[in-house]
Formats: sequence, C-alpha cells, structure tokens
Amino acid sequence: MTFSASPALYSSLRRQMVDSQLRQRGIADQRVLAAMERVPRHEFAPERYRDQAYEDHPLPIGEGQTISQPYIVAVMLDALKLAPTDKVLEIGTGSGYVTALLAELTESVISIERHESLAESARALLAVLAYSNVKVVIGDGTRGFPEAAPYDAIVVSAAAAEMPPALITQLGEGGRMIIPVGSEDSQQLRLVRMENGQLHIELRELCRFVPLIPGVGS
Repeated sequence: MTFSASPALYSSLRRQMVDSQLRQRGIADQRVLAAMERVPRHEFAPERYRDQAYEDHPLPIGEGQTISQPYIVAVMLDALKLAPTDKVLEIGTGSGYVTALLAELTESVISIERHESLAESARALLAVLAYSNVKVVIGDGTRGFPEAAPYDAIVVSAAAAEMPPALITQLGEGGRMIIPVGSEDSQQLRLVRMENGQLHIELRELCRFVPLIPGVGS
C-alpha cells in the first residue's frame, strides 16, 4: 500500500519531529532546527517508508544504505556550527536528505556518493527541489574531493575504522569535520577542528552508521 498525506500533514509532522526529537533533546542551533523543519524528509524516503519519514530512526534507501536518524543528523549539524558562507564537503550523499539540509545552511556543498544509482536519484531530486548550490559527485569518499579544497566543514555519513588522512588534509584553517569512527558494532562521533595547523579531536555521541568503503560501487 502506498502512503500519501497532504502537504499540511507533512508540515505538521516535521514540526513535531523538530519539537519532540530535536529541540527537547538539546539541539540548540536555530538555523539547524529551521532547516530541518523546512526540508521534506518524506521526499527522500522510498514510497513504502514515507509513513515513517518523520519517526526517529533510519530508513533504508537501497544499496545497503540508509537515511540517518533525524536526531543524529541534527547532532552532527549542530556540532559543526555552520555559517551561511561555508563551503562544505559531504561524504555519502545517500538519498540527498543531509545534502539538502547542508544546502539550506551553507553557500556551497559538494557531495560524494560511491553508488551511481543513489547519486543520480539524489541529483535529480535535489534539482526538482531547486537546490542550485549543490554538486553531487560519484567517487571514493575516503579520498574526498581535493579539486575544491580546502573546506570549512566536512560531514561524513559513514563509519570509518580510522579517520581518512585525505579528508584531514582537505580541512581549511578553522575547519571542522564530524565523522563516525569505530567498528561495525561500536562507533562514536568525532568532532575534528583544524586550529593553527593543529588537529583537535572531541569525542561526541555514540552512533551506528553503515561502513565507509573505499572505491566506487556499482
């Protein structure tokens, strides 16, 4: 059965998501909260999961990938303290949901996806939603995108056993990176800052992401 709802109902569900799942759990960045209230998460979910689009859990999108839980997305964006003028690199486009949020929050977004099918569908949907400040690239996320470096912020939406050195070198002075690090069963977000040429690492929330895999998928 296909789930459908009115735009007003989806808007109401988004407000409830922001109030109960994010604001009440300590997400304080008003720009992040506003962006998550604007971006239609249901549009990025497969039709059979649209009735769950505003619930607090990941959703499968194919190729073994997911749309991350709204709360953990908000935690990552809140930690980065994004500015409207920032240039951002996203590792793991997936459905394009986080890409859309980044496009709402910053001036320029480059997003890398290893699966061609996901990259193409995300690119098409982002265009339909009129996000013109986004570039989706098919490639190996562990290598980043040095052609446009340095970046003010890097968001990694897959778990690495260790932080990829290439991503660290692509952080600009004052740049921040949020990345889940660990094994399949035990991961923790790391907030990385580049200050005066030195790397500073802050351990954040425990999490669970699909693995960051080198190379390009099918």
